[in-house]
Amino acid sequence: MASVDFETVVKQEEEYLRKVHPTVDDIPGCMTLFDDFLQCHVLGTQIKSLYRYGQMSECGVKKEDFKFCMSLKFMHPEQKRDAWIRRRAEWWAHRRLGKSSENVWDMRK
Repeated sequence: MASVDFETVVKQEEEYLRKVHPTVDDIPGCMTLFDDFLQCHVLGTQIKSLYRYGQMSECGVKKEDFKFCMSLKFMHPEQKRDAWIRRRAEWWAHRRLGKSSENVWDMRK
């Protein structure tokens, strides 16, 4: 895989997310993010995480998403959408550029 810089990956992700979420109504609301945060702490979710990964679920990311949404509360809806898309694009860029289980296949080639 060719070396790509972070900003290029972010722009690619922003372009994709703008297609997937074309309107302001397509981004999740604060209540949805709060529900996701609470769902993370449910016993069933914690047991599943313990079984699959050997540790309890880390809910900090979901809490940060909710706090970020609350910080956007007084923005114009289009600015809110742009900020949310930028944040998600950066998250996906870190995932794409960071290490993952997919790297095993690059080493085996």
